[in-house]
Amino acid sequence: MPYKILRSNVENCYRRYAPVYDFLFGPSFRKGHVAVGKLTSMLGHTNILEIGVGTGMMLYQYPSGARITGIDISPDMLAIANHRVRPEDRERITLQMMDAEAMDFADHSFDCVTVPYALSVTPNPDRMVAEIRRVCKPGGDIVIVNHFSGQSSSLWRVLEALTHPLAKWVGFRSKFSLERHVMQHSWRILSIAPTNFLNLSRLIHIKNVS
Repeated sequence: MPYKILRSNVENCYRRYAPVYDFLFGPSFRKGHVAVGKLTSMLGHTNILEIGVGTGMMLYQYPSGARITGIDISPDMLAIANHRVRPEDRERITLQMMDAEAMDFADHSFDCVTVPYALSVTPNPDRMVAEIRRVCKPGGDIVIVNHFSGQSSSLWRVLEALTHPLAKWVGFRSKFSLERHVMQHSWRILSIAPTNFLNLSRLIHIKNVS
């Protein structure tokens, strides 16, 4: 049974999370953040969009010379991210409150789009994917890191099932299909690699081509 997440659910959840977000999720997300940073550094892009920038934990994992644009729908999370940006980086790092399902950017605005732990949070993942592909240049790179259900041990699968009905309260879906939300789209998947604590997440490198 699908459990809907509304934008208001997300905003309310992350308003509560904001003061303790780094403490709650920082350690478990760190390996995935580092993996995204290493991949984007290897790709060498200089104009990167981060979807769901949150408190800005990823900002200094990207190449030091790149222009970074980070968006989020939570003003409370963005306030923390803004404090994280060093004065000398304020011209190259831009943070904006924006819905990733309806972005204000022109088509083909970015060389690379990263999506760290945001795909299973958004109310309509298909709409977010369509927007990501629209703002990413043709032939550009899309990097996703996210938890996908059914990729871990039987114990974790039980926990996923138990927490699934709480999606609108915890702010993310614990049951989230790799096949449904990644594999079915008409883009080119270059690699899928396990990452994070107990390899519970997947790092996915995608080329924005049909």
